[in-house]
Amino acid sequence: MRSKLVLFTLLAAIPAAHAARPMITDDARLTDNGACQVESWVHLHGKQRELWALPACNPGGNFELTLGGALAYTNSHQDSGATVIQGKTLFKPLETNGYGIGLAAGYATQPGNTHSGHPYFYVPVSFSLADDRLVIHTNLGYTRERENQENRLTWGIGSETQLTAQTWLIAESYGQDKGNPYFQVGIRHWIVPNHVQIDTTYGSQFGHIADQHWVSIGLRLISPKLF
Repeated sequence: MRSKLVLFTLLAAIPAAHAARPMITDDARLTDNGACQVESWVHLHGKQRELWALPACNPGGNFELTLGGALAYTNSHQDSGATVIQGKTLFKPLETNGYGIGLAAGYATQPGNTHSGHPYFYVPVSFSLADDRLVIHTNLGYTRERENQENRLTWGIGSETQLTAQTWLIAESYGQDKGNPYFQVGIRHWIVPNHVQIDTTYGSQFGHIADQHWVSIGLRLISPKLF
């Protein structure tokens, strides 16, 4: 989500249909039963900016389908778009002071490169502590990089810490079995609890913080029950 190379690593490392914005590391939760949501954000890295939108719906209670993507701009030049399609289900829903586990699989491409598509899957496991005031997420998965025909293991670990009734601090690290991992920290805030959320993040890559850092600003909208 910055230069094309770095974006590809992000998409391959932890797929873009992530946990509730602004996390990349996914959680063992789904969009509300019978509802839909749209996660949208602007991602800024140097001279490049990306506009993302990821609509998702859960029509049956235990299956969430996400289909969306991005447009990328370098200076005033528009790159080709990115596409993400993902399905996700839960084997055990996350409960207060308990844990949850699920499975997600999908296919993603990156802006500016029509040959960058890669299939992936991963297992999200989440742990609730202190009556949901602290939630830990872990991911372990696999991706097939189409460009270089390589198989990669992917991983992520992140936390959500409640600061106030409507504000949360997020922190995470994620990556592959090769290369330096990435990190991200941010704040999410509910304007309308469980329906309208805003967020912002700062992130970079360990070992390249000065030249790989980025910021993002996002908006998440959750519908009432539709199905």
